[in-house]
Amino acid sequence: MSPTSPPQHVALLGYGGLLPFMACGAVIIFFPEDSGFAARALLAYGAVILSFVGALHWGFAMNLQELSEQQRLQAYLWSVIPALLAWPALVIDSVAMGSALLVAGFLANFWRDVCLTRVVVLPDWYLPLRLRLTAVACLCLLALLVTSVA
Repeated sequence: MSPTSPPQHVALLGYGGLLPFMACGAVIIFFPEDSGFAARALLAYGAVILSFVGALHWGFAMNLQELSEQQRLQAYLWSVIPALLAWPALVIDSVAMGSALLVAGFLANFWRDVCLTRVVVLPDWYLPLRLRLTAVACLCLLALLVTSVA
């Protein structure tokens, strides 16, 4: 295992969590005329996962002793922003706008992950894993965005 390879159970859980993204994305790409359910399912799953990755920052704020009080406050504040982006993605009528909000949320959360790794020590595998998971989630959501405006 290289320093950027997560432990096997982490990899299985992380990559396994991409299966709903990829299954819905495949339906949306290959069967766009029958993708209504897949579109709703992808938005819902994306919102759940975006809320989850935001909540990681709450855990970091509680547990990383090397954070200053200001950094800790920023981590707590950030941790709720992804959920506040995810919720409107579910309730607005526009699938395109919903998927765009989720993509923006995933990219912003990855940026916060990058910022965090500049001030604390996290496992070497954390940021590469987050990049791969974020990229696949965003690609699937972008497929939804493109097909919904086409």
